[in-house]
Amino acid sequence: MQDLKVTIIQSGIFWEDKKKNFANFGRKIESIKEQTDLIILPEMFSTGFTMNAYRFADKLKGEAYDFLKYYSNKKKSCVCGSVIVKVRNKFYNRLFLAFPDGIVFHYDKRHLFRMAEENLVYSEGNKKLTVKIKDWRVAFFICYDLRFPVWLRNKNNYDFAVFIANWPERRAYHWKTLLLARAIENQSYVAGVNRIGKDGNGIMCSGDSTIINPLGKYLINAKRKDGIFTAELSHKVLTDYRKNFPAYKDADKFEIKN
Repeated sequence: MQDLKVTIIQSGIFWEDKKKNFANFGRKIESIKEQTDLIILPEMFSTGFTMNAYRFADKLKGEAYDFLKYYSNKKKSCVCGSVIVKVRNKFYNRLFLAFPDGIVFHYDKRHLFRMAEENLVYSEGNKKLTVKIKDWRVAFFICYDLRFPVWLRNKNNYDFAVFIANWPERRAYHWKTLLLARAIENQSYVAGVNRIGKDGNGIMCSGDSTIINPLGKYLINAKRKDGIFTAELSHKVLTDYRKNFPAYKDADKFEIKN
């Protein structure tokens, strides 16, 4: 298995302005000169974390879907981010993962943030997404999912977990601590990609996007910087650690019932 190169984009998001957000993230993706295997955008990158789903939802294969497919093909890299999608009469906070060959996978946010009444507007997902990228098993999650370790538990079925978010500054300590915990307890690499700046509800997000290795060491710590950050995930570090400290073999067996 080869090492995996991952690029995260930490940026502000223009509130409910798809045109500006597509232009902003398009420019940032265009500016990536080195070859990378996966480019990660924040949660609801085209609108910000809005509950105005009726106004801003994409069709199943809408503008955001096409945007991610286009840049995946152009950069010869997988690209992911979440947007609002309407499927029949339901709305989802849906992460799309586009591959350069045109294949697109999706994950619907499982845990909906009731404190913002997300659960009253959107429907929850019930299926996990784990996909191979260069033989790395990569699992994808969205924001509030980070607080629920049963849903995230690694039964030796992923090597790298990705969390995208609009996580508020006032709970930044939780964000940073939980990302570290998820990496250590699941013996996997973890990426957390958060937005920065104030949203349309006056909520400030401090970013603190990171990539962490299975031992809990930071490869990237973006703090509050607007920018593009790339790290290489070492296959040897992962496999050596799991071989020398195979705690996953003693994990409790359980079943999730929807």
